[in-house]
Amino acid sequence: MDFATIGGLFVAIGLILAAMLNGGSIGMYIDVPSVLIVVGGSIGAIFIAFPAGQVIGGMKAVKAAFFAQKYSPDETIKLLSDLSSRARREGLLSLESAAEETEDDFMKRGLQMVVDGHEASAIEEVLFAELDKIEERHKKTIAVWDTVGAFGPAMGMIGTLIGLVQMLQNLSDPTAIGPAMAIALLTTFYGSLLANIVGIPLANKLKVRSAEELSAKGLVAQGLLSILAGENPRFMVDRLNATLAPAERFSEAA
Repeated sequence: MDFATIGGLFVAIGLILAAMLNGGSIGMYIDVPSVLIVVGGSIGAIFIAFPAGQVIGGMKAVKAAFFAQKYSPDETIKLLSDLSSRARREGLLSLESAAEETEDDFMKRGLQMVVDGHEASAIEEVLFAELDKIEERHKKTIAVWDTVGAFGPAMGMIGTLIGLVQMLQNLSDPTAIGPAMAIALLTTFYGSLLANIVGIPLANKLKVRSAEELSAKGLVAQGLLSILAGENPRFMVDRLNATLAPAERFSEAA
């Protein structure tokens, strides 16, 4: 579970609610027509902008923002170093048992290709083609939430215009001015909330998750190619460490 996402959400919503309560009751900030304009309008526009499958995929991807898969680059490099040492001692066929034991599907497929004796160029092409496809899928889901961040304020502006039109047409009736102004202001408020607490933050968190996954799988791909090339395990560790921040690097001493 990602406590940063959950904590940030609670802090943002909590402080906004505190500010609202400080100036009166929550009831004055609730307006059903405004909610329908912003939320309903944004959902409709999203389905116009993207295929239904992509929208549904974007909704499912929200889980990744709250429940993060933990990637440990140092542990991955240690595993690859051990596999490299085994391959140099016992041959590439000895890695078949490791392929059967690993729970990482990407590493399992890579190890199996190494054991099966495929050319390095073919394995590299397959692994990095898969990485490209993973990145492409991630971009599609991220685009949905980026667009929610763009459509929210736009729908809020539409609601504002509707409220202003209603207000201007009923200036002779003082009782109609208040509700019309409520729609005008609250739709902008709801649109800003949808964009800045939901759409944009979720898109950014999914970008971070995507970068983490691609980096982890990229380490595996480079390590497997190094093993296939028969490189010295220490040199492989140095090569992989060079792509990481100092705090993430694997150290034999550690």
